[in-house]
Amino acid sequence: MLGFSKRLLFISELFLSSIIHLLFGFYIFSSAVAADLSRTLIGSIRPTYANEETRIRASIHQLREGEAFSSPNLLPPIVLVHGIFGFGKGRLGGLSYFAGAEKKDEFVLVPDLGSLTSVHDRARELFYYLKGGRVDYGEEHSKIFGHSQFGRVYEKGHYPEWDEQHPVHFVGHSAGAQVVRVLQQMLHDKEFAGHDSTSEDWVLSLTALSGALNGTTRTYFDGIKPEDGRSLKPICLLQLCRLGVTIYEWLDIAWLKNYYNFGFDHFSMSWRSTGLSGLVDLILCNSGPFATADWILPDLTIQGSIKINAGLQTFKNTFYYSYATKMTRRIRGVTVPSSLVGTHPLLLIRVMQMCRWRYPADLPLLYKGYRDEDWEDNDGALNTISMTHPRIPVEHPSCFVVHDSDCHALQPGIWYYKILEGDHIFFVLNRERAGVQFDLIYDSIFRHCRNHVFKTSHQPTLPNHTPS
Repeated sequence: MLGFSKRLLFISELFLSSIIHLLFGFYIFSSAVAADLSRTLIGSIRPTYANEETRIRASIHQLREGEAFSSPNLLPPIVLVHGIFGFGKGRLGGLSYFAGAEKKDEFVLVPDLGSLTSVHDRARELFYYLKGGRVDYGEEHSKIFGHSQFGRVYEKGHYPEWDEQHPVHFVGHSAGAQVVRVLQQMLHDKEFAGHDSTSEDWVLSLTALSGALNGTTRTYFDGIKPEDGRSLKPICLLQLCRLGVTIYEWLDIAWLKNYYNFGFDHFSMSWRSTGLSGLVDLILCNSGPFATADWILPDLTIQGSIKINAGLQTFKNTFYYSYATKMTRRIRGVTVPSSLVGTHPLLLIRVMQMCRWRYPADLPLLYKGYRDEDWEDNDGALNTISMTHPRIPVEHPSCFVVHDSDCHALQPGIWYYKILEGDHIFFVLNRERAGVQFDLIYDSIFRHCRNHVFKTSHQPTLPNHTPS
């Protein structure tokens, strides 16, 4: 009877989670479509005014683009890197993943990377987005994971002069932070063919906003087996996600993929190249990214993060900041959600589940010193311990900042982190949810970026304290 009750509870939770995620996805998609239709309607009613306004804006944009990204005398760009299921400028119509934060500074870039592709593949895409050229995923990596070595072509990079004399600031949300860390290591290791002069000093600063720096226990609730951190349970939320993405990629509807793209074009999953038999293989997981685990979720397990982090450094000339988030608190020694009303419905169930996460006792510990209680605080997607600074398998230098008086001059090569009250999407997609805190956090991020324009002229500052 107890076994039946557990199965019923599991099926009920899976059904509820699936409905909530589908409704949220539909809400985002329909919001983008509604905004586009509204702009089109206004343009048809007032064509003269709209055309003139568009012409003026285009002229200003061209002027800014030309001045901001071709002159070494102006400020380095700030590059906002989205997380899982995210999107960049040009996708989903005029919708902004960062809820319009990019408008707070004149020189901001918002690249569109694969929303479900692996951290490695996204890091390669980010390089060519900035520098220009045809995306090269690497010969060895492509052979191992069974996809094309080359991807889309950027005829002109968004910051082609990018080098050690013209470094950039990166701000990564969620998995976007880990993408930047992998990219910086690739720059250090000179992994980009035809670009022999790359170095870690091409990155002036990295700010992680709810950054996935050490993995998350949510991946196991969503369906990845804790035994290996790669394969999926037979029935789980990620299996439903895999089926939906597979069909979406196989149908390959051009206008739909131009609107939103999961980023798997280099796997050639379209019906044009695989046919009906190819769809069967993809669904049975005999081919494609889900068969080889070359997608984002395995990289976000604790095991996957340990493997990635083992090859990553914190570099001595780069400034590192991290804003960790949590929606939990401890009451009489028990971790519970800090707010049921303030937590987004998409994340509420997972906040409660992640509070009670327990690693299977019959499996070897994930790392030396692992304790379940360290991973209880969370924001509904990531564990707070994962967001502060790189910790596993080796802890990197860090400093916990509560108030400005807690430490003096900031130094490169150290992770300065704060812990804020908020769920995982509190500072993206919808700025009204965060209210004044939205402006405080992004003003703080952009300010400390601009305080470190050039390493040689750095004046130490502290990141602003954002009230919880």
